[in-house]
Amino acid sequence: MHRVGIIISDHFQMLALSTLTVLEFANYANGKTFYQPQVYSESGGTVRSSLGIGVETLPLGPDALADTWLVAGVVSPVQEPASDGVVHFLQTTARNARRVAGICTGAFVLAQAGLLNEKRATTHWAHARSLAVMHPTVQLAEDRIFIIDDRIWTSAGMTAGLDMVLGMVEKDLGADIARVVAHRLVMSQRRSGGQTQHSEILALAPRSDRLQRALEYARSHLGKTLTVELLAEAVHLSPRQLSRLFRQETGKSPAKAIEGLRLEAARLMIEESRLSLDAIAHEAGFRDGRHMREVFIRGYGIPPQSLRSGR
Repeated sequence: MHRVGIIISDHFQMLALSTLTVLEFANYANGKTFYQPQVYSESGGTVRSSLGIGVETLPLGPDALADTWLVAGVVSPVQEPASDGVVHFLQTTARNARRVAGICTGAFVLAQAGLLNEKRATTHWAHARSLAVMHPTVQLAEDRIFIIDDRIWTSAGMTAGLDMVLGMVEKDLGADIARVVAHRLVMSQRRSGGQTQHSEILALAPRSDRLQRALEYARSHLGKTLTVELLAEAVHLSPRQLSRLFRQETGKSPAKAIEGLRLEAARLMIEESRLSLDAIAHEAGFRDGRHMREVFIRGYGIPPQSLRSGR
């Protein structure tokens, strides 16, 4: 039995509790109970979320033991630092656990307890700069879904906590169980920790269903030569209609939007795989490695190999 304790405090984000659903479905997929989660707070009793909904908790103390501790974030981590009791518990009892993790702005609590000193960590992009200023010893990677540094895990905001806990399931029970859980939770993909918090499709902000489908088709077929005619046929529009839709909703031509998708895909493959740069260029749909390098420098200001050499 693997005990998991999640620590919440007043004004915590309700979405943090959804991470326990990942553990619930992992138990189902495993065929027997592996995870035993409990919800804790400093003094126990009812704790109010940022929505005002009350959640019953057990008190922290010497008898509060877990193999993995999850620390939920609050809406305003700068204005609402963790209590002395929570910090003391993390510095003493919790730090001896197998894992300690900060969900979203829970990273601020771990940093306050000194658990992130000289550690790589991430948090919600909107609070990343504040974390860097308040805790300069943290090696902040503000553009990552989640990060593991030894026994310390931290995640970006909101749904990234699900990805982080799913990553724990994969380490504990294997990739097959993690895939079953992701499927049960209707997660479109299991995002790895190295993935960026920002999605190119979200940045393009398509409003219409047809343009969203065109972009999803393009992202799923980057290895092809993606002409306007091919995309238009996939979503049952004329090339002229689709080009106009791209301009109206994204401010970009179809070619520029697809280039952004190729760039994002190549970046992820460089960071997460051991494929050669030429193979990645082919997979992402660039003409060759030289073409990918040109687009990288134009888009990111650095050559693609610099991402790999920095790992």
